[in-house]
Amino acid sequence: MSHTLKQGAWLSDGSSAIGEIVAGLGYDFVVLDIEHGSFDLSILERFIPLLKGLGLEVLSKVLVPERGAIQQALDFGSDGVIIPHIESVEHAKRITDFAKFPPLGSRSLAGGRTMSYRGYSDEWIAAQDRDIKVFPMVEDPGALRDVEAIAALPTVDGIFIGPGDLAAMSGRGAYRQTEADFDDFRKVIAAARANDKPWVLPAWTTVEKEFAIAENADYVLLTMQHAAISEGYGNARALMDDLIANASVPAAS
Repeated sequence: MSHTLKQGAWLSDGSSAIGEIVAGLGYDFVVLDIEHGSFDLSILERFIPLLKGLGLEVLSKVLVPERGAIQQALDFGSDGVIIPHIESVEHAKRITDFAKFPPLGSRSLAGGRTMSYRGYSDEWIAAQDRDIKVFPMVEDPGALRDVEAIAALPTVDGIFIGPGDLAAMSGRGAYRQTEADFDDFRKVIAAARANDKPWVLPAWTTVEKEFAIAENADYVLLTMQHAAISEGYGNARALMDDLIANASVPAAS
């Protein structure tokens, strides 16, 4: 069976223009960084259906590992939730339960968008539990220690690797893409693969992208919104400065 690599963009605010650009460039999915970004509930309620209407899969990295944050992201129509700061398998079990309906978990029913503003059925509940993705983050040494058991939970649909916090919380300081970092990633990948579940890697650098390809990543994030904007403006400024420096007639000040 052929392997499909989904390529995504990291969004930090509710700019519809950025969403349209990303969709137009052929990206497959977006991650909304609610934890560190500038989203509020009224923006999310409108932004998530806009992105889905553009053909993008929407994964929301929720504010905190709590019921309310997970519930709101799902009620607004997210295709999945990424849950930060998971500390252990016991913590993962308690928190990921919030994203699946009983008897699998304890997600609360809410009439609205996900039900097409109508009622619901047993088939709708089963479809939600099947289709909505729940990705706990492995960014804490306790989660890495328990990653095999976390990946095996029926309320977990895949694993999201958090390189920066994982390196810092493991005592390695700033994340520098060392062999120790990639060894941690391989442990996560092995746990996900053993349970036939996908894994996600933010791959900002060439080294990370090459690693994702070599390890057959399922989801890879290619760049962050603010980094992409900074790079674009920076390249334009550098080009102009270079042209001015090499012009035969100096530009007027």
